[in-house]
Amino acid sequence: MRLKDISNKVLLAVLILLFNSCDKNFLGVTPEDKITSNNFPESEDDIDLLLNGVYNELHDGRSIWDEFLFGFGMLDGATPNSFNWGNTDVSKIGNGSLSTGDTGFLTFRWTKCYAIISRANYLLEAIELVELGENDKSRIVGEAHFLRGLAYSILVETYGGVPLIEATIAPEESRQLSRASIEETWAFVISDYDTAIDNLGVDAPEVGRATKGAALGLKMRAYLYQNKYEQVLSVINEIEALNKYGLFPSYEGLFRLENENNQEVLFDVQYMRGENSQGTMHDQFSGIGTGSFTRGSRYVPTQDLIDAYEMIDGSNVDPENPYEGRDPRLEFTCVVPGAYFLGYRFPNYIYPGGAYNHPGCQLKQFSARKYQIEPLSELPPSGQSDLNYIVLRYADVILAKAEAIIETNGNINEAIDLINRIRTERDDVKLTALPMGLSQGEARSHLRRERRIEFAFEGLYWSDIKRWDIGKDIYPYEVLNYDGGIIETKFPGGYLDYYDLLPIPDSEISLNKNLVQNPGW
Repeated sequence: MRLKDISNKVLLAVLILLFNSCDKNFLGVTPEDKITSNNFPESEDDIDLLLNGVYNELHDGRSIWDEFLFGFGMLDGATPNSFNWGNTDVSKIGNGSLSTGDTGFLTFRWTKCYAIISRANYLLEAIELVELGENDKSRIVGEAHFLRGLAYSILVETYGGVPLIEATIAPEESRQLSRASIEETWAFVISDYDTAIDNLGVDAPEVGRATKGAALGLKMRAYLYQNKYEQVLSVINEIEALNKYGLFPSYEGLFRLENENNQEVLFDVQYMRGENSQGTMHDQFSGIGTGSFTRGSRYVPTQDLIDAYEMIDGSNVDPENPYEGRDPRLEFTCVVPGAYFLGYRFPNYIYPGGAYNHPGCQLKQFSARKYQIEPLSELPPSGQSDLNYIVLRYADVILAKAEAIIETNGNINEAIDLINRIRTERDDVKLTALPMGLSQGEARSHLRRERRIEFAFEGLYWSDIKRWDIGKDIYPYEVLNYDGGIIETKFPGGYLDYYDLLPIPDSEISLNKNLVQNPGW
């Protein structure tokens, strides 16, 4: 049975019995006393339910919370890639107006990650109470460490060093924890991934479960986000030795239901359509209207992102026909004036009609397309999208290798060859190949542009801006409407370096005097 097909009703009943992951106590790390009852766990089925409960925390099935955990396209709203309308945490992160008292993204990401950690810790203790086959036990241990490592990686990348919890603890203990350093937290992440790598197989028993390749891939990303490029190259050698992953032949097809779990996917979050909250509202909050209703459009592409897409042949953009002959990924990612979408042409994307974005969104000349289900006849009910979110795909491995080669003063031509794979290897993306003989600086510039385009609306650019230390170079940034009017200026006074780490939520600090706030907040 596929992971995404597990009955949510069964999970809900079991998880209500076992956990109170929404506990408002500090960190939300302590399960209810019920979970230590003498009759649970008793069997391998009970352990499977506990494992399913950890995976279940990867998606919430409510509103935009899934976006808060992984970022999805919404975190692009905290960058020049898109405009995130409304006075949300993500908007404030992106324009420099966030405060420690803000709720939403700031607090949810913290508490959700610790809910994953709590469940993983309990599972690792409970597994010792049940007799399991050696292979099954090893796999489950690997999956628990993988999921815990993933949660800690999100925490450290967002907040810096955080309290490290390796076992279930009581509420009074949680209120006395201190923060580990950034280096210690990253080391803990790597350790969890190493345990996962040692225990997981190349293939999983069910679609959507963690694998050795998934753990290696996220370990690669953990090193990449620390700018530890020698280690990035070493881990990529292990990924390539699996001989399992490759680019999917269609960039557009990567984000289609019929192609889920293809050879490019190292790890994704599984969804299913239905009334039991197993789908996602991602398409509602990132999508556009159909002419008769509005899907939400919490974030829409900016002119700055549109301008970053090259012409296929490397020529200059024709201002009279600005969308002709552009990198095909532009229309696979964004809806531009005159585009075909949901099976027909959208003439109202040409002004004065404007895009069918949310009425509250002032930017109406563009909309997001990636992760939208097409055609119109296949559009799911609101909140029931079953299109999986890809956490890590092989294109990231290729570009991480190229970046690592460039930053370690390696063979620049080898790095350019890797970038050109992204530009030329798919059936529906054929761009002029970059030339050989580039300098390190030129190669770095092309690599960063390629990452921005390849992963637009996948939530990675926010992290890239921080680790590349380029905030001061791209801000202030003016978000413009179709006639050049200024909708918003992001970081009007210039980028604030302390925004590289978000603040620990006030609600958490108020419960624990040992938590020290990040500098600048």
